[in-house]
Amino acid sequence: MHIRVIGAGVAGLTTALELAERGAMVEVIDRGPHLGATACSWYAGGMLAPWCERESADPAVTELGYRAIDWWLRRFPGTTRKGTLVVAQPRDVGDLTHFARRTDHFDWVDSDRIADLEPDLQGRFHKGLFFVDEAHLDPRSALTALAARLLELGVSMRFGAEAPTGDSDVDRIIDCRGFAAQGDLPDLRGVKGEMLLVRTREIFLQRPVRLLHPRIPLYIVPRENGLFMIGATMIESSDRGRVTARSTVELLNGAYSVHPAFGEAEIIEFGADVRPTFPDNLPAIRESGRTIYFNGLYRHGLLLAPAFAIRVADAVFRN
Repeated sequence: MHIRVIGAGVAGLTTALELAERGAMVEVIDRGPHLGATACSWYAGGMLAPWCERESADPAVTELGYRAIDWWLRRFPGTTRKGTLVVAQPRDVGDLTHFARRTDHFDWVDSDRIADLEPDLQGRFHKGLFFVDEAHLDPRSALTALAARLLELGVSMRFGAEAPTGDSDVDRIIDCRGFAAQGDLPDLRGVKGEMLLVRTREIFLQRPVRLLHPRIPLYIVPRENGLFMIGATMIESSDRGRVTARSTVELLNGAYSVHPAFGEAEIIEFGADVRPTFPDNLPAIRESGRTIYFNGLYRHGLLLAPAFAIRVADAVFRN
């Protein structure tokens, strides 16, 4: 079976890998000049946090997302399973209680336990929630690893190329173009996310830390070599690639409130992209002729892509 996957973001790569592992002949085509150039997942936080997400997302996100942790652990050695720590300033402890009521699979932790988990946060927070079974990864390293694995399996990958019109030369087309597919999926909308990448050697974190705040909830995700990804914004906009000054200030202020060392951190990168989203904020798989559209991952790309990639592969081989 010959399958063409259009789009080399997390949706396209996970789907291509599921298909290739089942024996299909797969080619991946992406209009960007290189891996990550057109993928909003390149700017993702990389948190595999199904129980944290349950606080504000549809229960399906948790039900499908927790399986993704094992999927990534099997396919990407850089996946780290050390949980997620959720904290709040003393004045915002009520937000912790509200968060806890809307989810499960966590332990309440006090200041001593927070210090055990993250010594550099000793004395900074009095209460928190610890989601022990959650995980995180570096999306850029993960996508690079998936692409390398696809090449090992003989998958053809072409960048800087537009997909051929028509489908007569392949058995199925899997369209994973994200927001670029809006012309074919008119109910798709864009939600912009902004992020900062900073470097500091003054603080060490082992796991993602989420700071609850009434104005802008924040997450800080550790990466290698003193790098930290700081993010949180969700803006109803299809304006990709532009980080606003307001968001930058709020992200930096939030990070500083977690630890003052972030005030002296070196800013490595500003980034923004548009996450494709359907009205219910859940992904969808739609078929039209020999084309299958896999889209709408919203802010749950790395968390939900594996489950939906499996569904796409099941549909291909079932038909």
